[in-house]
Amino acid sequence: MTGPVITPLAVPSAAARAKIPIRAMGRRVLPLPTLATPRTCDVVYGLSAVDCRGRIADRAVVAALGWCPGTLLGIREAHGLLVVRPTPHGPVSVTPPGYLRLPAAIRHSSQLSPGDRLLLAAYPSHDLLIVHPPAALDELLTPHHRDLLAVIP
Repeated sequence: MTGPVITPLAVPSAAARAKIPIRAMGRRVLPLPTLATPRTCDVVYGLSAVDCRGRIADRAVVAALGWCPGTLLGIREAHGLLVVRPTPHGPVSVTPPGYLRLPAAIRHSSQLSPGDRLLLAAYPSHDLLIVHPPAALDELLTPHHRDLLAVIP
């Protein structure tokens, strides 16, 4: 074989790359916004879609609350939100895989359909979960988004 020799390329190690300033590597540094408000509570957020049987599959939120399979739960509506908390005679329980299941009557009264995405807010210190249906998110966020959209070109 008498073809040209390919020159090997030496890639610096991760440690060596860490010592090179970002500008020297030819990348631009993008400005990052500073958040105005730091977090002040122990809330754990999750997002989950409701399946056709009313299951909410966010086990991280359930685990943060310390609810294990079989934990009996009561669910009530308050201000357009669903409030879920353990109760000795709850009609619903955490499923064996660790999911929550919203009964059909609650799904219908909250106008939830399969595939709707829910914002889950778990408050471990209060042993309670607040479920935000899409209609509640619209009501909560639309004024903020309208103000923001007015100033963005």
